[in-house]
Amino acid sequence: MLTQTKEKQPISTDLRMNEEFLKDRIGLGTSFDLGVRKIKILKKDVHVYFLNGLCDSAYIIELLKVLIQINDHERSIKAIVKDIIKNRLSHQQVQEAKDMDQVVDQLLSGLMIILIEGETIAFSVDVRSYPGRNPEEPDTEKVVRGARDGYTENIVVNTALTRRRIRDERLRHEIIQVGERSKTDICIAYLQDVADPDLVEIIKKELKEIEIDGIPMADKTVEEFLVKQGWNPYPMVRYTERPDVVATHLLEGHVVIMVDTSPSMIITPTTFFHHVQHAEEYRQTPAIGAFLRWVRFIGMVVSVLLVPLWYLFVKNPDLLPEAIDFIGPNKEYNIPIIVQLIIASLGIDLLRMAAIHTPTPLSTAMGLIAAALIGQIAIDVGLFSAEVILYVAVSAIGLFATPSYELSVANKISQIGLLLAVYFFDVAGLVIGITVIILYLASLRSLNTPYLWPFIPFDPHAFLQIIVRVAMPLNKTRPTVTNPQNNKKQPFRKPLLN
Repeated sequence: MLTQTKEKQPISTDLRMNEEFLKDRIGLGTSFDLGVRKIKILKKDVHVYFLNGLCDSAYIIELLKVLIQINDHERSIKAIVKDIIKNRLSHQQVQEAKDMDQVVDQLLSGLMIILIEGETIAFSVDVRSYPGRNPEEPDTEKVVRGARDGYTENIVVNTALTRRRIRDERLRHEIIQVGERSKTDICIAYLQDVADPDLVEIIKKELKEIEIDGIPMADKTVEEFLVKQGWNPYPMVRYTERPDVVATHLLEGHVVIMVDTSPSMIITPTTFFHHVQHAEEYRQTPAIGAFLRWVRFIGMVVSVLLVPLWYLFVKNPDLLPEAIDFIGPNKEYNIPIIVQLIIASLGIDLLRMAAIHTPTPLSTAMGLIAAALIGQIAIDVGLFSAEVILYVAVSAIGLFATPSYELSVANKISQIGLLLAVYFFDVAGLVIGITVIILYLASLRSLNTPYLWPFIPFDPHAFLQIIVRVAMPLNKTRPTVTNPQNNKKQPFRKPLLN
């Protein structure tokens, strides 16, 4: 699709023409949240425009006081009115706007705009004060011991939380706007001397090529344009709301994408094993961290394989060793076992969604209803086998233990696929299904990064760090998957001069 380039509207020396432009373009006088204050400074008309709700009124009032006091302290010299006003704007962020399109963009972003009679430039003052919440610990990434702050919906606060942890002059926060109508701010964060320059350029190029009215769903919309995931259920980027996790990945050479209005940061590039790590492992000793990681790995394997494997033994009892030949239902049920398993598995997801949408005071009651009334009564009346409920529940615990919500849902889809494969093809179905899943994951690439690295292709040193939580003093190099410019984690020291 060919896009037409709009000719930019210059700022008129006649303030009435500028006002008419704003009335026609953004509804000045119609939209109640668009305000204007008209004053005279040294016999020249000055219009001050602002957007209620996104501006701090206290800043605007103080700046208006300063501007009005110019009449008391300066002589009427028309040639330098603009310079006097610029010099009196007591704010750290004052910029010049060259055309009315820039004025509109900045005004709708929450900046205060000052138009001066007879001048073809405008001053923009950053008096934004976006509504939002204080940094709080994310609900999905809680730790027993560690930082309790988390990202918010304000991109300025988010960049500050990152800089608080990385006070390096080489940390870059580049900002662009995406969305023809929403003009959403997107920040690209990276360490200049560590991150792969080609990766940074690829991400910038992909983001700048996004053509869409707006991105109200923020980070998720950006992800779909960035990695072009399609129907692949496995997550190709990692989300986090913890500043310490973002700082760790930045130091490893990753690039982080921050989208205004979203508390979730996008970490790229990522592999499958990035989604199975949790901050809690690094807030404990290496031994405890490794133990927690192994327990989590076991839970994830159980969430995928337990139910299909149990159903395989139900269909083929002769495969069971004598020591565990008690496994399997002891009587016939009116509803086939495969139907019970699928209904129970989908019921777990239904309960999870219900818990999300249920108000907190009612969620406990909902859990009791689900456990006591639905589960137990369904077993008593013979709709479900007790073992079906047991193994589906254990599998669900493994899903809940998965750090990444997106990965847990993808594992659930894989579990159902393996279950159907066992139903149709028995042992061959399970073996072929597992093989297909591994081959499929091995074929995926996230921004030219192998998804199963360091398992495929195999990197023994990196794979050891996945299996075991290595102590930080022994972790001296950055992962090669990010192709870092500086592979050593120790800071560069200049040689001493004689």
